[in-house]
Amino acid sequence: MFFELLKTVVDQYTKELPFVVYRKPKETSVKAILQEDSDIRYVKDFTESGFVFAPFDSQEPSVLMQSDTNMSEDYFPQFKTTFELGNSVQVNQSRKALHINLIEKGITHIKQGEFKKVVLSRKVETECVTSPIDLFQKLLDTYRNAFCYLWYHPKIGTWLGATPEILLKTENQEFTTMSLAGTKKYVADKSPEWGNKEFEEQQLVTDYISNVLQNSVSNLNIGERESIRAGNLWHLRTKLTGRIEKGNLASIVKALHPTPAVCGLPMESAKDFILGNENYNREYYTGFLGELNIKSEKDRTSNSRNQENKAYRSIKNTTTLFVNLRCMQLKGTNAQIYVGGGVTQDSEPEKEWRETVAKSKTMLQVFAID
Repeated sequence: MFFELLKTVVDQYTKELPFVVYRKPKETSVKAILQEDSDIRYVKDFTESGFVFAPFDSQEPSVLMQSDTNMSEDYFPQFKTTFELGNSVQVNQSRKALHINLIEKGITHIKQGEFKKVVLSRKVETECVTSPIDLFQKLLDTYRNAFCYLWYHPKIGTWLGATPEILLKTENQEFTTMSLAGTKKYVADKSPEWGNKEFEEQQLVTDYISNVLQNSVSNLNIGERESIRAGNLWHLRTKLTGRIEKGNLASIVKALHPTPAVCGLPMESAKDFILGNENYNREYYTGFLGELNIKSEKDRTSNSRNQENKAYRSIKNTTTLFVNLRCMQLKGTNAQIYVGGGVTQDSEPEKEWRETVAKSKTMLQVFAID
């Protein structure tokens, strides 16, 4: 039963032992991975198996949750319709001024030729008296099309999120990644109207990903650009697929992270600007997380009457990593919500600010009283 799974997770949390509980987009299965000790383990070469939790700064190590106990139960929530918070989001004018100044500074550096795009973010702090388990269940109830998770390690902290963006998905040697950028507010019964700024921003991400992968993968295919909805927001997305060589996962992850969708272009100069000017540590926001090298058996035939072929099974090795967007960190009775947006030379600081306000509502909604 699903609530037995939650009870086990609560017991783990009470004992201050590491765990992660999560559900993939459009699935009903909620999975939990429990670690029996409080040691911090790190990914060394991406040949390990478990659940990875990686920071934004790729120079910092990625945490590996060891799969000492695995659980899985179906959950069928009554999916809630995201609602409009309107003016209930209080704006701190001094923080607004600081973020707009940061955006203006980023635009100045772009016009000076230091980089083409930079993704700038901020923290939104709010009081939190709701338990992490209840917040996680609200995420499940509200965001069917997102990767919803609750991650805890006593030596690192408690994180929750509902992210729409895949960094990388592999099944044996086949892979899928995506270029996700551009944001518009969702309006009922209306399709998004994209401008040059959003198209350019998203194309920069697509071009970057295809360029860094073309010498590391084979059969690279770039799909059509499409609009996708994530909660109360629209985004532009392009899927990229292909094949990777066995044992080459680490180099692919290194090439992809951080993408221009969370950092900028060129990556190194944009990253240096972020680390030197955002005035806070992103930690695991805009990092990545997910299943790493999970093995399962797969029947070679779907014909249940063919018992002879049923004896032949293949081992499927899958990795599914998501970019850690639309997330929060819990610290005592305080929740820190992380939001950001891509800045180009055509950006308007006031609009960029409003975009971060819209994005903050994804997490703020789970604090609302039903």
